[in-house]
Parts: sequence; C-alpha cells; structure tokens
Amino acid sequence: MSDMSDLSLRNSPATSLHRLAEALDNCEAQQPKIRVGGFVSKISRTHLEVRGLSNRVKLWECVAIGDDDNRQLAQIILIDKQVVTVKPLDVHIQARLGTPVWHLGPMRIFPHASWKGRILNAVGEPIDGNPRLEKGKAAVSLDKLPPPAMKRKPPGSSLRTGVRVLDIFTPLCAGQRMGIFAGSGVGKSTLLAMLAKTPDFDSRIVCLVGERSREVREFLETTLGAVERTRTIAIVSTSDESPMMRRLAPLTAMSVAEYLRGKGERVLVIIDSITRFAHAAREIGIAAGEPPVARGYTPSVLTDLPRLLERAGPGMEGEGSITGFFSVLVDGDDHNDPIADCIRGTLDGHLVLDRMIADQGRYPAVNILASISRLAPKIWKEDHHKLVLQLRALIAQYEDTRDLRLMGGFQQGVDAESDLAIRLVPKIYELMNQTQSDPLSADAYQELAKALNSLRDQTPIKS
Repeated sequence: MSDMSDLSLRNSPATSLHRLAEALDNCEAQQPKIRVGGFVSKISRTHLEVRGLSNRVKLWECVAIGDDDNRQLAQIILIDKQVVTVKPLDVHIQARLGTPVWHLGPMRIFPHASWKGRILNAVGEPIDGNPRLEKGKAAVSLDKLPPPAMKRKPPGSSLRTGVRVLDIFTPLCAGQRMGIFAGSGVGKSTLLAMLAKTPDFDSRIVCLVGERSREVREFLETTLGAVERTRTIAIVSTSDESPMMRRLAPLTAMSVAEYLRGKGERVLVIIDSITRFAHAAREIGIAAGEPPVARGYTPSVLTDLPRLLERAGPGMEGEGSITGFFSVLVDGDDHNDPIADCIRGTLDGHLVLDRMIADQGRYPAVNILASISRLAPKIWKEDHHKLVLQLRALIAQYEDTRDLRLMGGFQQGVDAESDLAIRLVPKIYELMNQTQSDPLSADAYQELAKALNSLRDQTPIKS
C-alpha cells in the first residue's frame, strides 16, 4: 500500500509541474526561450534607428545588430513609439537596411578577484593577450545606483599618499573623492602614477579614458611599474574608440571597484580623465536629440557626472571603501567651465595644477592656495592644523609680493612677515618638489620640520 502511495505522489500533477518548471529554468539559463528582435530602418553616420523593439526595451540596454556569426553590439539611447535609436560600440557602422537587431538586455559584467594584473577594455574583455578572464558568480550592472546616503559609513582613517604636498596641505581619508584639475601637459598623469603607488590599498583600478594609444602601454608598463601592475586592474578606452566605449569605461571601472568594496577591500580608483567621459556623454546626448545647454553639453551630462562620482566613497556597514582620484582636463586652462564646476561641487576636495608652477620646474605643480581637502579638519591634529594655516599665510604673502620683488621695489626690514615669507617659502617649495623617480615620503611633517630647522639663522615659526 505504501509503495502505491509513493508512486501516486511521484506522478501527482504538482510534482510533474515542479519538474517541468525546473527543466524550463535550466533551459532558460542556457538559452532564452524567446528571442526578441527588430530590424534596421534608418542609418546615419553616428547611430541607427530600429523598428520592432519599442515596447520591449529600456534605455541603455544592449542589442546585437546582425547574425551571431557577424554581429555588432550597440546600446539603446532613445526610445520612440515606432523606432528605437541605438548607437554601436564600434566606430564604424556595419549594418544595412533590414539587418536584424536582437535584444540582449542590460549591460553586465562578472567581476572576479583574479582580474588583478589584467588589462581590459570598456566592456570587461581582456586586451592584454593573456588567457580568458575567470568570471565571478554574480552579474554586476554597469549602471548601478550609489549606496543610500543614510546607510553609508563615514569616511575612514587618514591615508598616507607619500606625496608631500598632499600629505601636508590636503590630507586624505579612506573613501574620499578628489579631483585633479589641470590643463593639458601640466603633469596630471605623472601625479596619478605617483598616487597609484600609495601603499594603503588592497586593490587599484586604473581607468584610462580617451588617452593616446601610444601612452597607454607606457603608463601601465613603465610609469606604473611591475609591482603595482600585479595589484591593479586596468580598464582602457583610447581616443580612437567610439564615444560609447569611452562612456562605458568609467562605469565598468566603478562596477569592478564596487565588487571589491563589497568584499571588504580598500580600493583606489583612478580615472584619467573624467572630462573625456563627459565629452563622450555629450556626443551621445546630441545623437539622442538633446539640446546643448552649456557650452555644448547636454542636460544628461550634468546628471551622469554626479551619479558616477557618487558611486565612489565609503560602502555600507561591513563593506570597504573606494577612494577616488578623478583627473579633470580643464579646456583652455579655464577652471570655471561647466564640467569643472559640476565636478568640483560634487567631490570632497580638489587639487589644482598650475601651468606657471610647472613652467618654474616645480613638480607636482600643485597650487597650494587653490587646492583644498574638505575632510582635512577630520585628520589634522591641532598643532598640525595651526602649522598648515601659518604656512598658507606665508605662501600667500610670498606670492602677493612677487611682482613687487621682481620690480625691485621690495625693501627688507619694512615688514617682518614678508621678510619671514621670503626666507622660508622657497625652502618649503624646494621640499614640496618631488618627481616620480623620488621615493615616497614616509613622514611629510618630519621632513618639513627637518627642512625648516636647517634654517637655524632664520626666525622660527611659532606653533
């Protein structure tokens, strides 16, 4: 009797439906049950229009143009009642009218800790010639939202970068986001390479956006160094690639960093440059029909920037942190352009590299008076804070009297503060001078004290 009851249970409708559901789930994991598609109805030099997908897709989802043997990936940038506008990830459009277009879903990657030491493109594929990447178990969306504000941890402990001018005048916390503002050729990449060697991180993500192809290998192999390469995941989109790839590269970098932060690691993210991300987003916005509102930038650019930058920072309880350095290429050395203003107001501080300082041969060419770290008051000890305020006052006094001294109109002994500034500030500038080949500073304040104490015949600074 019991055997008959067991047989009836195994053959019951509920059990059969359960087995059928499991079989369908297994099939769906290997191959989607239904393939949703449309066809190309219009081709322009920058984008395509596709019919048949309007009611089935969302913005920024991915589609495949063409057959499986010869397909081109694209993203959806505009959805209308009848047509969907897509922009290919490649520079050259290969489709013809009537070419089939298949819906693939959201852009996702599968990050894994073994990616350290590898070089990837903007969609997470290896470009270093090494074996295929190991995939993680969980898929990560490239367009994740930042952590909720009230669930985030406060910034962590102080960081030692080893760059004296930063450690003294703009000290940093774990999870802080800093911008490096400069025109072209003032030393942004060199400073970023120095910061990449900071020892207080478990992992490093270096994202090169819109860089010259010649400089990518030089930066990763020569400038960064072999030791740092093994702990670094590099994500590269060069200047000759499409705006879609240049926009995706920082999103991929931040998604990998968020994965490592979720594992409790202290992650350093370097993006060079965030301005080229904005340029790519502007091209996409114009292709989608957005009106240019501020020096050619579309409204979506000023929305995308804070959303990307806010993904860095401290994680939630039990997670690590993402410390970010974002270089900002200031067009024409104009620090008040819309992108610079938007980024400056979003980040936790900024370093301003000055072309005049670089012309004087002082590197890093940081303008101490124009640079600020908004979290510095949380880090400074009281005596350090007083010392830095006095040094800033001396530097301001020294720079204010520069023209007067050049004209020969300065008289020593008239103003004691000016005399002190003229004696000490050149020594401070000499100490702040630090090239990439120099070792990282072990204790910037001790080195500063030693340099000032060497001027025994000068008036000491009261602390």
